[in-house]
Amino acid sequence: MSLLDMMKGRLSLPVIGSPLFIISVPDLVVAQCTAGVVGSMPSLNARPAEQFEDWVVAIKERLAAHDARHPDRKAAPFAINLIVHKSNDRLEHDLAIVVKHKVPLIITSLGARPEVNQAVHGYGGYVLHDVINQRFAHSAIDKGADGLVLVAAGAGGHAGALSPFGFLQETRAWFDGPIALSGAIAHGRSILAAEAMGADFAYIGSAFIATEEARSQPEQRQMIVESGAEDIVYTNLITGVHGNYLKPSLRKAGLDPDNLPTSDPSAMSFGSERKRRWKDIWGSGQGIGTVREVVPAAALVERLRREYAAARARLGARSPLVNPAWEKLLDAAAE
Repeated sequence: MSLLDMMKGRLSLPVIGSPLFIISVPDLVVAQCTAGVVGSMPSLNARPAEQFEDWVVAIKERLAAHDARHPDRKAAPFAINLIVHKSNDRLEHDLAIVVKHKVPLIITSLGARPEVNQAVHGYGGYVLHDVINQRFAHSAIDKGADGLVLVAAGAGGHAGALSPFGFLQETRAWFDGPIALSGAIAHGRSILAAEAMGADFAYIGSAFIATEEARSQPEQRQMIVESGAEDIVYTNLITGVHGNYLKPSLRKAGLDPDNLPTSDPSAMSFGSERKRRWKDIWGSGQGIGTVREVVPAAALVERLRREYAAARARLGARSPLVNPAWEKLLDAAAE
């Protein structure tokens, strides 16, 4: 059974809620899954390490209870994000937990590791690996990932700089497996657009920062609500890897968003003892202009569902800009 087969009939929208550093916790994951989208969280959000297993068990129990109450509308699967960078000294511990509890979907970041993929496949799980370019995409699939998260321009947190149009089409030229597209997606129209472009899932993160279940600070939520695409800056200063961050949070930290120093990948550290020097500098993608209030996660998903349905209905009709004669030529050629 493929990853897409496993997902069939279990979603209200073709959406994966992306794992948000610090912010994604069991309450948010459960709220996402019970609303019909894949909920996820980074294993490193659980600190100390011993808390991680408690969180995984709690998520599984709460989703099982939901399924017992709603057998006709079972929860979507959940996912755990593993940072596989060499600086993460918790990887072995956290991988053992996901294997023990057979977490259905693993999202790996910052390095493709065959042994991680093999461990997950050993219990029947699936692996998506997030990538920012073709080199990393080929490497991930060559090393055994089942699918890809294409982190395009405009995505929150660690992000690439490629257009989603170019990135996705180049990837589909050689890969026909599962793809999630990330980058400024926070509206139902954008979910449908991602599907039309060839993605199987939209990968949505920043919109969930402004939800009641998220472990985000009130000021952070309000900053999301009040900001738009022009309030985002792309920099590698924070972690050594380029990402998108809220300009107001940079200013609050005493930095000039228009004149930032640079860093490099050697600054990356995902160890259990790492210092959170920039803990009040907040990541966000460029799609937040559609987020205008703080709501429960289920309400956000419901808004996305309404927008998605409206977009599908709109595209069901012929564009008034298109001469029907051209469509007749296309139909004749198909025959």
